[in-house]
Amino acid sequence: MAATSKRTDRAARRPRSVLLAGAALAGALGITAVAVTVGGDGGAVGMRGPGQVSDNRPGVVDTAAAEWIAASSANYRTADRPDDYSVDRIVVHVTQSRFIDATRAFRNPAHQAAAHYVVRASDGHIAQTVREADVAYHAGNREWNERSIGIEHEGYVDDPQRWFTDTAYEASARLAADIADRHDIPIDREHIVGHNEVPGADHTDPGRHWDWDRYLQLVRAAQGGRTTA
Repeated sequence: MAATSKRTDRAARRPRSVLLAGAALAGALGITAVAVTVGGDGGAVGMRGPGQVSDNRPGVVDTAAAEWIAASSANYRTADRPDDYSVDRIVVHVTQSRFIDATRAFRNPAHQAAAHYVVRASDGHIAQTVREADVAYHAGNREWNERSIGIEHEGYVDDPQRWFTDTAYEASARLAADIADRHDIPIDREHIVGHNEVPGADHTDPGRHWDWDRYLQLVRAAQGGRTTA
């Protein structure tokens, strides 16, 4: 799961008020990554390209498959990636909890951590909790927080038959391919890593039962077979 010690990141955070869906947003954030944006009703509202201003309304997500469930602003830092930090890694996590408990934790300001996405095991449903332009506190390493996007997977590392479902693998792979396209991230084990592989990390997820060969094959298939940037 996303690491919980983020004091150095929290100290550097610029103030921003992030409100849940249905409320007014206090500001607008510009990003340059190309992405489909989806309104709170699930309808696409357009494409963002270089030099365009992002649509940062509540409920607007970076990937069309996701539902917006906003993390507490205490659990991430406002940024303008990739303008201020290049994004070149995807970090795979396992929540060690149920989906609902993970998203609840990310909404709790005392948790001090959140990942950008959470994938539900039963049906592959995806929640986005932090915008990709922002720095989520998920990796336990400030540099890696700044350079990566975190994907949490519902479940427990020691019960893969129950939690590492075909549906979850496939939904996560489509999401990872979408992120990789948006940020020009190569599909390989150097650039798509486990939380346990982040320098200095004290977490063990996604654990020895995570099928990396299968996962990368699915990501490549979702992206049309590209392996390098």
